[in-house]
Amino acid sequence: MSVNLGSFKLPTPNLPRPLDLPVVRLKEPKALVPSYKPMVIAPADLEPPAEVKEEEKKEEQPEQPTLKIPVIDIQMPIPETAVVVTAVTTAVIAVTTTTITQSLFEPIKKNVQKQLQKRIDAWKKKRKEKTSSTS
Repeated sequence: MSVNLGSFKLPTPNLPRPLDLPVVRLKEPKALVPSYKPMVIAPADLEPPAEVKEEEKKEEQPEQPTLKIPVIDIQMPIPETAVVVTAVTTAVIAVTTTTITQSLFEPIKKNVQKQLQKRIDAWKKKRKEKTSSTS
């Protein structure tokens, strides 16, 4: 098939029929909007009404145990058990660590001292020889 436009013959293209594509139906997106419960903060100058009486709360703290020293008549407070346990544990760990490291580093210290002493003696000897030969 061709189209006639006066003196021109234009060929018409032979195009294939378009594909039948199914229509895709998408659901509208839904957003989960975060929400929170508002926190109510009382004003700084809030006071109870005049007709309300304040309850008296008395919390009696147990008396701290004391140790009476008879010679000088002084009451010495006894620390809590947790404080004593912590102090004793810390002291034991410190003493153990010091003892172990001292026994490990003692031979190393002796060897280093010997090596240093040898080098110092060699240096002194060399210096003496140098000074005696230049005199």
